[in-house]
Amino acid sequence: MTTKLDEAKGLDEAKGKVNNALSRLEKMIEQRLREETARADELAAKLSALESQHEELKRVASDVEARLERAMTHIRGLLTADQR
Repeated sequence: MTTKLDEAKGLDEAKGKVNNALSRLEKMIEQRLREETARADELAAKLSALESQHEELKRVASDVEARLERAMTHIRGLLTADQR
């Protein structure tokens, strides 16, 4: 036969177990959040670097295109002069 004291003790133990499990879960979630935050920071840094590289490549491509256009103009001039 259980007494009120035994029931209260069992209830306290159950509450303690639940609180302990919740505490462990909270720690796991906090750890996961730290890991995901670090991963997000790494990805943001990589994205920033890629965006910088992309801008540099666009600049280089534009420069190459301008040089190619000047070369084509020069070649056309040479061909025109050669045909005369």
